[in-house]
Amino acid sequence: MNEFPLYSADEFRRRALHQSGGPVELAWRDHGDHLLNPETISQVADLKLKDAAVLVPVVDNGDDAKVIFTLRTSTLRKHSGQIAFPGGAIDPEDASPEMAAVREAGEEIGLADIFIEPVARLPHYLAATGFRITPVLAVVKPGFHLALNPTEVEDAFEVPLSFLMNPDHHVTDTMLWQGTERHFYRMPYGQRMIWGITAGIVRTLYERLYR
Repeated sequence: MNEFPLYSADEFRRRALHQSGGPVELAWRDHGDHLLNPETISQVADLKLKDAAVLVPVVDNGDDAKVIFTLRTSTLRKHSGQIAFPGGAIDPEDASPEMAAVREAGEEIGLADIFIEPVARLPHYLAATGFRITPVLAVVKPGFHLALNPTEVEDAFEVPLSFLMNPDHHVTDTMLWQGTERHFYRMPYGQRMIWGITAGIVRTLYERLYR
């Protein structure tokens, strides 16, 4: 019997530290939309990838934790207008993906590091756009205030963890990308559409922590 409510931040932390599946460093092929596109795995793995990190910020909100997402501005060069986690490239001065993810969260949405508790990592997400992304799972203490960077972020909003971890909300879809049929997850939430890399990371979170 679980000691904590299923979708509380405490239970999220416990599950993040005891993930199912293979070792985090090796398991990227085994999860998310990588499984939907097995024929592209070798193609992506052979790309020269730039290391990046994103913060998966789970707000301690009692029995039903919330997850912070951003809406990227339409003027950004990559992934413009999409829903994303705070994050970006790992800079040379970043000692770890955790440091990069926390730094980016501060720069993009003004989330102060004193509220952020990095807990664990998910397997890498290898993006065909040229990034090897490390998702950093974190618990965020309540009481924070956000200040959005208008050059990068148009909006920030929260989605209940219970909604995201319900596989009934994980819809598969198909599109043509550079002449190749690609399968992906999308997760409609009200007027929002979580899809692409972000939905792939959410799906991996579900597969390793809540399935």
